[in-house]
Amino acid sequence: MARLAQPTNLELQALAVLWQHGPSTVAAIHELLPDGKARAYTTVLTVMQNLERKKLVKRTPVGRAHVYDSNCPRELVIRQATVDFVTNVFGGRLAEAVLAIISTGILTPEEKTNIERKLELHKTMAAKKTAKKVAAKPAKKAVKQVAKKAAVKKAPAKKAAKKAPAKKAVKKAVKKVAKSAKKAPAKKAAKKTVAKKAPAKKAAVKKVAKPAVKKVAKKAAKKVAKKAAKKA
Repeated sequence: MARLAQPTNLELQALAVLWQHGPSTVAAIHELLPDGKARAYTTVLTVMQNLERKKLVKRTPVGRAHVYDSNCPRELVIRQATVDFVTNVFGGRLAEAVLAIISTGILTPEEKTNIERKLELHKTMAAKKTAKKVAAKPAKKAVKQVAKKAAVKKAPAKKAAKKAPAKKAVKKAVKKVAKSAKKAPAKKAAKKTVAKKAPAKKAAVKKVAKPAVKKVAKKAAKKVAKKAAKKA
């Protein structure tokens, strides 16, 4: 929760009147201020206006008068003022502050009983907090150990998972290389057989073509001879 605006000593007295007596007018607050000092009405009016500006009180018009009421929790204001007092006056030493407060006057039996109850309550709460911390430490250690073991187990699994795809890729590459190596000699052999067959085909064509050419030449020669004989 945000820190409240710091009230002055006189403003704290005015708030104390509102906490004890409830909503009050400026005149009533003026009469009920704890220190009992003589002050002008306008001084108390200024105090209430400042408290309203700090949003520590709220004002409600009732006829011609204005009624003021507390707008902040008493416990919060007291806690904040007490912490400031102990820090500024006693350097944060609470035991010294308590002793100093007690030594300022004689405690009534009721006040003494209330203080003893509060002390017992604080002792009980402190003991419970200590017990919880002591019980929580082994639990935290156990949780950390389990987390470490889980992390150690996961680490090899992650490494194996990373290596597995790499091994598969290597195997695939090896297989591809092996297949290409097998196909290469076959392709070369095929090329050689094609190259060998080509001259054989050419030779066969030549063998078939030569007799045919000779026959055609003989027929042509005979025709020429016949024509020459007829003319003669």
